[in-house]
Amino acid sequence: MNRNNFLIKGIFTENPTFVLILGMCPTLATTTSAINGMGMGMATTFVLIVSNIVISLISSQVPGKVRIPVYIVVIASAVTVLQLIMQAFTPGLYNTLGIFIPLIVVNCIILGRAEAFASKNSVGASALDGIGIGIGFTLSLTVIGLVRELLGSLSAFGFKLGGGDGVLVFVLAPGAFLVLGYLMVLFNGLKSKMNK
Repeated sequence: MNRNNFLIKGIFTENPTFVLILGMCPTLATTTSAINGMGMGMATTFVLIVSNIVISLISSQVPGKVRIPVYIVVIASAVTVLQLIMQAFTPGLYNTLGIFIPLIVVNCIILGRAEAFASKNSVGASALDGIGIGIGFTLSLTVIGLVRELLGSLSAFGFKLGGGDGVLVFVLAPGAFLVLGYLMVLFNGLKSKMNK
């Protein structure tokens, strides 16, 4: 599989948010703005790439009975490194995302990619898979956050676009479900038209 196929797979055919419907907790909770969505997506991408590489390297040495606990330790180590980096360089984003950063450890996207892909493929392919899936997740969260921010507070990436207030429901939890649902329909409709 060439490099472009990994990106296409992560963004379109196996998009974690719109196609596989994985990682819904951070998707719904952290996308109140485009910056928050992008930050969460990039954090998850970092952990995906690091954990995929390490798991690909060690998978042949890990006995089958303990592979899941070992994978979780690898993922937790990557998340710990991420937390320290975010606390040092982006404390505002780290504080905004709060508990959802440590919860990356149990994000089903990361453990799913470790089990389904990284444990069975080469280091290079596993890194590319992490990049592709991570970009797809980041783009999804950014778009959801942007739509919610536009409709909920009439701003984009923190910049106010006009006077007045937006529709409050889009900043709240019901708005996350509404935006996610409509974007899933739009995404899958466009994908099916492209496949014809």
